[in-house]
Amino acid sequence: MMRGRRRLLVAVGAVTFATAFAATGVAGTAQARTVVPAGVVTTGTALAALPASAESSALPALTARGAVPARATGYPAFTAPGKTLKLGAKGSAVKALQARLKELGYVPGSVDGRYGGATLTALWAFQKVQGITPTSTVAARTWRALENPRAPKVLVPRGKATRVEVNLTKQVMVLYRGGAPVLISHISSGSGIPYTEYATWNGKRQRFSGSARTPTGDYKTTWRVKGWHRSYLGQLYNPIFFNGGIALHGALSVPLYPASHGCVRLPMNVAEILPGMLGKGVPVHVRGAFRR
Repeated sequence: MMRGRRRLLVAVGAVTFATAFAATGVAGTAQARTVVPAGVVTTGTALAALPASAESSALPALTARGAVPARATGYPAFTAPGKTLKLGAKGSAVKALQARLKELGYVPGSVDGRYGGATLTALWAFQKVQGITPTSTVAARTWRALENPRAPKVLVPRGKATRVEVNLTKQVMVLYRGGAPVLISHISSGSGIPYTEYATWNGKRQRFSGSARTPTGDYKTTWRVKGWHRSYLGQLYNPIFFNGGIALHGALSVPLYPASHGCVRLPMNVAEILPGMLGKGVPVHVRGAFRR
């Protein structure tokens, strides 16, 4: 099962990485360390200018995306096409899938009827929230869940109305506004595998070691960078830091397992819009532990 899934991810990654790399326009040494290993997937979404200043704490109106009710009974009705879909599919059934995911607070990219990397990572997030093993195939069980969806599990019941919850167990991030989940994303957190790497930093070749953990706890968003930010461990896209050097950030590699040095990796299309929705000083609650 795992071997088959890895083969699928390799195939998808080969296609979507090429698209994403071409779209970013990043080349040469600035991006040389951002390499997509076998078994990962990227969204292939072109990088765009963000609608809000990176330093702005103002949040856009909810009407832009729509607040998702916390209880399943409050979700809009949906009738599934019922057609089995696989990665690369096109047509009205894919468009219905994308529209429904977007309606529920997931981020499938453009509602264009093309099943690509952004739709896949949104689907993964949805499946994980519903208790379905993530897969690229949309079949009967996933369609039924789209008709009768569960809300994400609330990790901090008495948390502030606007907050971020990072569920390490399910590898999902949820942005709440007004107490309702308005953005739900697939993530890849710290691998938990100790690392030692060498990189040229401040003009010197240096050794960096760490535990590759994403610590649990209660934090707040602090500083951020617009666009690509080079750290001594690689490239981060639109990072929003919340625990020292640990950030929510876009990455070209967001696999179905924890793989980062400790940051919370997001699909590129999610990282493009998150800074405009998430201000400074917003609580970030990290809970759980991934079981391999």
